[in-house]
Amino acid sequence: MALKILYFASLRETIGRGGETIDLPDGAATVAALRDWLAGQGGGREALLTAKNLRAAVNQKMAGMDAAVADGDEVAFFPPVTGG
Repeated sequence: MALKILYFASLRETIGRGGETIDLPDGAATVAALRDWLAGQGGGREALLTAKNLRAAVNQKMAGMDAAVADGDEVAFFPPVTGG
């Protein structure tokens, strides 16, 4: 299952890239399972588990950690941000 993953704000800085395309292993069919799998891949992605109030979007729509992911989806991870 090919997914496009995007990282924003401090996650982008920690991971060192704005995104990647990955082949998700079988059995990881939710945002939470994807997050856990990515964190296990290293390269700074461990920050996905330690980021406070981590947010996610699937195909540019806010999604909970229990949201399903499917082949071809775009999943974005980002911490809450404030501006002023």
